Amino acid sequence: MASHSVVSLFFIYISLFSSLCLADDPFVSYEFVLSYITASPLGVPQQVIAINGHFPGPVINVTTNNNVVVNVRNKLDEDLLITWAGIQQRRSSWQDGVLGTNCPIPPKWNWTYQFQVKDQIGSFFYFPSLNFQRASGGYGGFIINNRDIIPIPFATPDGDITILIGDWYTRNHTALRRELNGGKNLGMPDGVLINGKGPYRYNTTLVPDGIDYETIDVHPGKTYRIRVHNVGVSTSLNFRIQNHNLLLAETEGSYTVQQNYTSLDIHVGQSYSFLVTMDQNASSDYYIVASARFVNESLWQRVTGVGILHYSNSKGKASGPLPDPPNDQFDKTFSMNQARSIRWNVSASGARPNPQGSFRYGSINVTDIYVLKNKPPVTINGKLRTTLSGISFVNPATPIRLADQFKVKGVYKLDFPNRPITGLPKMETSVINGTYRGFMEIILQNNETKVQSYHMSGYAFFVVGMDYGEWTENSRGTYNKWDGIARTTTQVFPGAWTAILISLDNVGVWNLRTENLDSWYLGQETYVRVVNPEETNKTELPMPDNALFCGSLSRLQKPEDISSATSILGSRSKLFMILVTMIYVVISIFC
Repeated sequence: MASHSVVSLFFIYISLFSSLCLADDPFVSYEFVLSYITASPLGVPQQVIAINGHFPGPVINVTTNNNVVVNVRNKLDEDLLITWAGIQQRRSSWQDGVLGTNCPIPPKWNWTYQFQVKDQIGSFFYFPSLNFQRASGGYGGFIINNRDIIPIPFATPDGDITILIGDWYTRNHTALRRELNGGKNLGMPDGVLINGKGPYRYNTTLVPDGIDYETIDVHPGKTYRIRVHNVGVSTSLNFRIQNHNLLLAETEGSYTVQQNYTSLDIHVGQSYSFLVTMDQNASSDYYIVASARFVNESLWQRVTGVGILHYSNSKGKASGPLPDPPNDQFDKTFSMNQARSIRWNVSASGARPNPQGSFRYGSINVTDIYVLKNKPPVTINGKLRTTLSGISFVNPATPIRLADQFKVKGVYKLDFPNRPITGLPKMETSVINGTYRGFMEIILQNNETKVQSYHMSGYAFFVVGMDYGEWTENSRGTYNKWDGIARTTTQVFPGAWTAILISLDNVGVWNLRTENLDSWYLGQETYVRVVNPEETNKTELPMPDNALFCGSLSRLQKPEDISSATSILGSRSKLFMILVTMIYVVISIFC
């Protein structure tokens, strides 16, 4: 009887352990090895950043509330961080992958990211955030699917397709970086890539022979969800598919009011998903086009990205002229009106940004107001720099969140101005002091000559207004206070403003930046520090065991810390195997 009791007891332990594991949210694991490879996306051999030997990298595909584990091995010759654009790491800026919160992963080291995609759905992407590396690749798509019990507000698509578009230079990121450091402008890009490939040879004069182009295979009559991300350096792109309507369904985690577009402007860092029905007769293949916006088309024809939509019953190759882009080169009103037409689907189920499901953002009292203005680059201390409200951000040697954790003084100043400074621009590590559970209004004023995209880590914000000219207090009368889209990256047109509202419920230190790589690299960013004044450990996850140390805390870093990081999933698996082994031992002894 004793032997059976012991065995029964162990089986009870196993059952309890298994129930605990199953009751928790699942883990999804990925292994990323970043290295250089030689590729010729525009017909010119060059160094690009690959993940697991591929450019672009793999699509991360997870479900709401999954725990995501990504082990990153850095085989580059310089520091590395991966950031997850639009993924709101709830309560954990430790995993954000930007210099203000994380020490970089040194060459030949690895580091394991672990975060939960809590209460999120939608289309996003990841990329390397340091040293202009995104200009050489290292990026990929990131999909968060609804849980089965939460319906999507449209019929289940017949397929899911990720398309990464972006301007591209045949000079690699180190050469581009040197030009910026030397005070030079990057000039016109050499091309636009679609999924890491150059243009289909739609024009034998403009496009040389031998360039590999993207082909997307589809079946007639089927409807596909096509997720499009602008992962480029600094160019707004117009996306369109010849003879096909783009039914907009979601952007960066929010379902939209479904509207048809023949083409849509997608600005740097932005993501959209469309429902596209294959309703043509397939007498030939069809062009997929990503072309530069707000430029002289006669000068920019050579940089147009072109792929092929191939029906399974296609009778021939695509031919003829490309579908026309919007004809508003010198008038951006069309693009702004298009942006204003994108509305939040307030009746859709699913994960939502805060305030969760209230639809009351327009009536919540604003606690903090910041007017952030960018201008053309200026020279500060002999260096070409970009600014935000007159301040060019300097990344600290010791990350802000790490400095807070170890009470290191003098790393940053909590004094970012709520209005642009009137004196000479300056270089500082100046941070916004966010009010925990406050409701912040930010006006992004673009006094540059090109479109700027702005992104805030850790949050979705409500885009409530945009217009040309200087923002004033009276501009609030034009705000959309009901169904303004909630997203993570918004465009600000030149000579115009965009207003956003943010519910500051996510504790941490969060990056607020332009997504235009050249402007970001030269200092057009800051951080929003959100601290819970109450003594509690429930509003922010603790510092991870595998945290890296740098700057004034470098002495705490041990080389073996890098390879010993073990995910929770790994620990549970080992524990499970130990228990199983113990059962076998008990059975062999008593039975």
